[in-house]
Amino acid sequence: MSSDTVLLETADGIATVTLNRPDAMNAINRELRERLYEVMQEVDADESVRVVILTGSGTRAFTAGLDLKELGSQEGALGAANDTNPANNPVKAIESCSKPVIGAINGVAITGGFEVALACDVLIAASNARFADTHARVGIVPGWGLSQKLSRMIGIGRAKELAFTGNFLNAETALEWGLVNHVVAPDELLFRARTLAADMASIDPEFLLQYKRLIDDGYAVAFGEGMAIEAGRSSAANSAVSPEEVEARREAVQTRGRARGQG
Repeated sequence: MSSDTVLLETADGIATVTLNRPDAMNAINRELRERLYEVMQEVDADESVRVVILTGSGTRAFTAGLDLKELGSQEGALGAANDTNPANNPVKAIESCSKPVIGAINGVAITGGFEVALACDVLIAASNARFADTHARVGIVPGWGLSQKLSRMIGIGRAKELAFTGNFLNAETALEWGLVNHVVAPDELLFRARTLAADMASIDPEFLLQYKRLIDDGYAVAFGEGMAIEAGRSSAANSAVSPEEVEARREAVQTRGRARGQG
């Protein structure tokens, strides 16, 4: 397997993972899926890494989704794409990482690529980024979560519009609809992602992992169940925190706020 299909750079507690098939618009073939899982497992196990940035190579595409050429030429390629094994499923590969993952969407994120974007915890888009769900036009039923996740993020009517038309959603509308957190110029994308990642990396790493798990576990169930999960974990965790620790952290929060002109 070539390591060139997914690149990894690590610095200052931040791992930058780059889907690297620019000539194919970073389309997801078997080799890329398997390599992505290897890389996500590597950064998850690396104690020096606190936050992950996922992006695509070049400026045209974050990823155009499944490699349709491979699907049309190799028996069983689609079955592997819908496999829940994280070595075959890029969404599961990303979700297998317990650390925050920031998606830096540098171009189009189409169909399976849209699903890969939604696997990230936070999305930042370049102004030229666009999203599209073309499952209906290709005749493939989504298997990586798009039919369920998108409606919960932007509303069922908007999600159905995208699903039933295959039309593109531009970056500014994605921001307006709450799909992405920020839109920046293409040449500022990684800088903005790294700035946000650095803020996250300044949080205690074990607490960060636990908080991500709490949010994700609650989001996956009904609201009442989520509240019960929070109550149980909150009681267990907070009872172990001393008043001295709370005071020290409060002072640190105030100092940080003053340094940023926030208080």
